[in-house]
Amino acid sequence: MPTIQLVTKIKCDINICFDLSRSIDLHKISTAKTHETAIDGVTTGLIEYNEFVTWQATHFGIRQKLTSKITMFDKPFHFRDEQVRGPFKSIIHDHYFTQKDSYTIMKDIFRFTSPFGIAGRFFNKLILIKYLERLLRTRNQTIKEFAESEQWKLILKVDKQL
Repeated sequence: MPTIQLVTKIKCDINICFDLSRSIDLHKISTAKTHETAIDGVTTGLIEYNEFVTWQATHFGIRQKLTSKITMFDKPFHFRDEQVRGPFKSIIHDHYFTQKDSYTIMKDIFRFTSPFGIAGRFFNKLILIKYLERLLRTRNQTIKEFAESEQWKLILKVDKQL
């Protein structure tokens, strides 16, 4: 099972980083290039434990749907989303958060299994791992940019006093 691990250091409170990471609205912003839109389940705001979202996006010129569900939730330290329906055999995405002084360390562990056996594994090595890593890095950079500025208040629609 291919695994992508990313660590992002964000100068912001852990609670804000956690909430931005589960924001459907921020996810839409970070995936604008693939025209991702939430079409079922939680389609705006913050996704919670045991809730699901169905995304529709275009990847490799093919319109696809993927439904993921939050299967673990320990605010503000960890949550997991898992594919329950979609083009992969499986996706498990763990999001970990640790506060270090004025920084939050956000760690993603993204594991997936492609369909199509040997052909799928070959496609993973040639294209898919790098493609997915680039999508995750873009998402994390968007979270970082919003968290380290006042833009997070637009997404979370609150005036937090931290």
